[in-house]
Amino acid sequence: MSAPAWFEAALADAPEHREVDVEGTPVHYRVWGEAARPGLVLVHGGAAHSGWWDHVAPQLHSHRVVALDLSGHGDSGRRPAYDMDTWAREVVAVAAAEDLAAPVVIGHSMGGWVALTVGVAHPGAVSAVAVIDSPLVSRPPEEERLRQRRRPTRTYASVEEALERFRTLPPQDVLLPYVRDHVARGSLRREGEGWTWKFDPQLWGPPALLAELLPRLTCPAALFRCEKGLVTPAMAEEMAGLVAGRLPVVELPDAGHHPVFDRPLELVTGIRTLLAFWPGDGGEG
Repeated sequence: MSAPAWFEAALADAPEHREVDVEGTPVHYRVWGEAARPGLVLVHGGAAHSGWWDHVAPQLHSHRVVALDLSGHGDSGRRPAYDMDTWAREVVAVAAAEDLAAPVVIGHSMGGWVALTVGVAHPGAVSAVAVIDSPLVSRPPEEERLRQRRRPTRTYASVEEALERFRTLPPQDVLLPYVRDHVARGSLRREGEGWTWKFDPQLWGPPALLAELLPRLTCPAALFRCEKGLVTPAMAEEMAGLVAGRLPVVELPDAGHHPVFDRPLELVTGIRTLLAFWPGDGGEG
């Protein structure tokens, strides 16, 4: 399947790549859009990286969009240990480095837990938070699967061999091939004579406790529920009941756990709609 025009146009709107030191560890991030626009920070899931947003972020043109690599992921540095509070401080530090005044923070899966942690631990640093198919369980599936392995990532002789082995956790039926290829290539780093995945296989720390975080939120919040994802209608109702106030649930029809791979335009539409109603000049563009 050849890449459609919208995808090629999004990748052509290439981000700036920057880095900020957070507690002794370099944190890499991407930036799109004009500096004067309201801020939006996108947070990837476990074992992923900021490049997962390359075809989404340029379409959120009402905002100055930042997508970071959490430590232990992508092109950021590694730490001896990881936890949600540290990752939340990285989000706040990246936003501060870009002079984003109380941005909206949106996270996918484990990144949604990070976004909620930012909203609870740093309420003055964020205007609203949203989570994309972040389940109300002790660990999201990609973290649990890789935490159990806790062994060095495999090295492949060629990029092509590595690309054939790229999988999402959990697996899903539909992965748009042009999105899969772009994201998978950005997930690799050179290791000696071969190639391996960028994430730190030791990155798993204590789980987030969403049942404790959600009732403590004081900023606007929303949940994107993927029809074929991990958050069931019953779970979404339970999560909404934990929030003091309203928790809009945005339904993404026929989407798997990773909507950036199978329903990216629907995801963009949902995010645009939220941004149009949330604090800041989200209706522009």
